[in-house]
Amino acid sequence: MQDITSTKPLVSIVIATYNMVQYLGQAIDSLLAQDWRPLEIIVVNDGSTDNTDELMKKYEHRPEVKYIPTVNQGQPKAKNIGLRNTTGDFIAFCDADDLWEANKLSLQMPLFNDPKVGVVYSEISNIDENGHRYEKPAVYKRHSGDVKNQMLLRNFVPFGTAVIRRACLDKNGGFDEQFRMGIDWDLWLRYSLDWHFAYIPQRTYIYREWSGQMSTNYRGRYDHAFRILNNFLQQHSQHFDQALVRKAKADMYIGQGNAIAVNESTFFEPLKNYLNGVLICPSYIYGWKSLAKLFLGRHKKQYA
Repeated sequence: MQDITSTKPLVSIVIATYNMVQYLGQAIDSLLAQDWRPLEIIVVNDGSTDNTDELMKKYEHRPEVKYIPTVNQGQPKAKNIGLRNTTGDFIAFCDADDLWEANKLSLQMPLFNDPKVGVVYSEISNIDENGHRYEKPAVYKRHSGDVKNQMLLRNFVPFGTAVIRRACLDKNGGFDEQFRMGIDWDLWLRYSLDWHFAYIPQRTYIYREWSGQMSTNYRGRYDHAFRILNNFLQQHSQHFDQALVRKAKADMYIGQGNAIAVNESTFFEPLKNYLNGVLICPSYIYGWKSLAKLFLGRHKKQYA
C-alpha cells in the first residue's frame, strides 16, 4: 500500500475564475501557503473583463502557478480546461473567492492510503466579503465510505473541500458541460458508484458568502438539480432501491417548495411542490411536516 505521507505525490489545484480579481489573489496566496509540496495551481480565466490578466503577472515567477486565459465559456468548461491541464495524481479545487487553510492537504491526503477512497472532503469555515471570519453549523450530515445512497438524496460534500484521485477522473469523467449549476453534485453522484468517500471534521476550507455569488440563485439551483437527478437515474437507476429513488425525487420537490416558501412568502407554488412530493413518496414524513408548516405559516420562522 502506498504511504501518501512519505511519497508526497503531486497535488494539482484548479481555480476557474470570472471577474473575481478582488478575491483571486487571496485565493492563490492561500494555496501557495500550503505546508504540502509538491503542488501545482492551474488558474483558468474564463474570459474575465476585469484586471485578472494584470493580477496574474504577479505570479509569473512562481513555477507552481500555471495561468490559462480563455474566452468566456462558462464554469463547467472552464473547470474542465483546468482538469485537462493538471498533471498530479491527485486533484483539488478552490473557487476564486474562497481560501484554503495552510494545513488542508496535510490533513486530507493521508486518507488516500486506503485505495478504495476516491474523494476526501472536510468541514468549512466562512468569511464575508469584508474578510470577517465566522463559523456556522453544518447544514447536512456528512458521510464516509460507500455513500451512493446518501448522495442520491442530497449533496453533502462542500465542493471546495474535496480532493480526488486522478483515477476518479479517468474512470468516471469530469464535469458535465450540459449543466450550468450543481455540477459538483453530478460529479459526486458518478464517483460514488465506484469509490468511497472519506470525511474529516476539521475546517480546511474558507467559504466566502457575499451578494454576488451564484449560490443565491435558488430557483436556478433546483431547476438544474432536477435535471441532474433525472439524467443520472436514466443511466444508473439499477444501482438503487426504487423506494430510495422515489424518496429522492420527493425530497427534491419538497426542498424546492421550502426554498420558494421561505424566500418568496408565497403559498400555492410551494403547495404544488409539496403535493408532488407526497404523491411520489407518501411515507416520507418530511413532506407532510412541510405541508403542515405551510398551512401554519411557520416556514419563514423555521427555515430563514
